[in-house]
Amino acid sequence: MSETKTITLNGEPRQTAAATIADLVRELELAPQKVAVERNGEIVPRSTLEEAALASGDMLEIVHFVGAGITRVRLPTRGPSPGAPSPRG
Repeated sequence: MSETKTITLNGEPRQTAAATIADLVRELELAPQKVAVERNGEIVPRSTLEEAALASGDMLEIVHFVGAGITRVRLPTRGPSPGAPSPRG
């Protein structure tokens, strides 16, 4: 890992110390063999994830293949949005 950088992951800003895309995939606790990654509009071959360096400003889309389909990586929430209705109704 290296210095903290700001990237955009699936449309959301994220701080990470990951040096490579493979490091980021591990940080997200995903199985590298079950992800597809696009960086700055270009598909990143799975075989190059270990060498693909991350830089501040990179825009990534990661999808994770599960069971019978795929899902976009969901980022952990930081609590309810301001003005969001209470879960209690």
